[in-house]
Amino acid sequence: MNQLQLNAVLIERSALRYTPAGIPVIEMQLQHCSQALDAGLPRQLDFAFGAIAIGATAQQLAGVDLGGELALSGFLAPRSRRSRRLLVHVQAFTRGGAAPAGPTNRVD
Repeated sequence: MNQLQLNAVLIERSALRYTPAGIPVIEMQLQHCSQALDAGLPRQLDFAFGAIAIGATAQQLAGVDLGGELALSGFLAPRSRRSRRLLVHVQAFTRGGAAPAGPTNRVD
């Protein structure tokens, strides 16, 4: 199963663009900070990652201010068929800390 949920802050966003078929697309950089247990020891997590949203989700994300806190759900996929670079594909999000409806595997 390839599903995730995590909280992040929007730190960079491209302009909303449209595919040749007229589908809205937006790319962004998000920052995640949290603490997790790894082999019974606390581990501080602080990293930026790339994400993309398509369709109505892209249009909604275009209205989120930089610095906005998001709880998002989606999946990981390569940037393109020939790429090894992974992007989070955002399928749903809520502003603030409330988790969106969606996948159950959670990474905080």
